[in-house]
Amino acid sequence: MEIERKWMVKGWPENLSLLETYQMDQGYISVKPTVRIRREALQGGETNLILCFKGAASSDGLVRQEIETKIDEELFHKLEELIGKPLIRKERRTYLLADGNRLEVNSVDEGLPSSFWYAEIEFKTEEEAKSWDAKEADLGKYLEDECTGKPGSSMGDYWEQTRR
Repeated sequence: MEIERKWMVKGWPENLSLLETYQMDQGYISVKPTVRIRREALQGGETNLILCFKGAASSDGLVRQEIETKIDEELFHKLEELIGKPLIRKERRTYLLADGNRLEVNSVDEGLPSSFWYAEIEFKTEEEAKSWDAKEADLGKYLEDECTGKPGSSMGDYWEQTRR
């Protein structure tokens, strides 16, 4: 189960503790339902190849079923060939917040005209997600453009707009 909120942002946040940086490539076999492959290379660490399935989101966009499994390089490359489109390039930096949550900030397709930034926080419960306040976390200005559940704001939507 994935419980998350999402915001459109500009640039990396300031004055937060950086935990990790990933370089990613991801592509979609299907958008509805979501079936995606992703290469996740941790800076200074290992690279994982992931096959992900996502169900439909709840009416408020907070919750959806998610299944991820590691796959081998041969299957990843076969699926990448099947997709037949350039994968989305992302850099994700994860920051530790004072309340213990992790803010994941993503730079998508840097250098392309369609490039953009977004941030998200995954929560343990719906109640926690609904009650979390960006202003209380001193991120009110940075996280002012929430797009949780907003039509057209998913990575799958971006894939359809730029790769189909």
